[in-house]
Amino acid sequence: MRPPSRPSLGWWNECLTGDTSFVTALSNLCRANLQAMHAILSVQPRAIFIQSEATEYFHAEEPSERCLQHTAFLNEKRFLAFDLTYGHEVKASLYTYLLDNGMQRQEYEWFRQNTVKRHCVMGNDYYQSNEHLVHEDGSTSESGEIFGYYSITHQYFSRYRLPVMHTETNREDPEAVLWLRKEWANVHRLKQDGVPIVGFTWYSLLDQVDWDTCLRGNHHRVNRLGLYDLDRRVRPVGEAYKSLVSKWKPELTSECYGLHIYNF
Repeated sequence: MRPPSRPSLGWWNECLTGDTSFVTALSNLCRANLQAMHAILSVQPRAIFIQSEATEYFHAEEPSERCLQHTAFLNEKRFLAFDLTYGHEVKASLYTYLLDNGMQRQEYEWFRQNTVKRHCVMGNDYYQSNEHLVHEDGSTSESGEIFGYYSITHQYFSRYRLPVMHTETNREDPEAVLWLRKEWANVHRLKQDGVPIVGFTWYSLLDQVDWDTCLRGNHHRVNRLGLYDLDRRVRPVGEAYKSLVSKWKPELTSECYGLHIYNF
């Protein structure tokens, strides 16, 4: 018997929860993504697309069969957005889950037949909140960093075998500079170990507003996550980022290395 799924938060758009709403939204988003790529390629056949998806992992809190089974299911479910986008065949348990929650067989086959994977760079985001603890009752909570970006990105790369870009990460002061250095070290080590990393991004260039509540209300609260504050004064992490670019520029621009760093 398949374990219960992780409940949807219902924060954005229609604010619906439940597996059927999740599968519907996932299917619509992935289909729109693929249709947009096909439209762009009809005009510019050399286009390259960078998806951005959370890099996640679920850790079992208890050794019970129920907890381990649920954790295994969530660790397969985390791949669904990329699986549909890249036409990757899902396991039988996930296929049944999709069909049980509204996806039609021909709809699933459409994703398998319409992928443009060879034009894609797999963008993955990593924050402290990307790893989760799975409890005996099926609920989850943040576990904090346990495996880290290196180990989890290896899992995603092994599954899809695509070039990789670290598309999002950040921390507030006073941990921001240390976090930047650690994420960069992970990216550099992955590159050295043969994973085709092509880019790294600190998100964002400027501080954000109400990001701590995922934009679900107008609280006008500044989240000090940018390389610069909202008055465009550089933060310590911005200085560290500038130093990183300066020191690594000769290697970054070498033809053999081929890695770029960005901010948005």
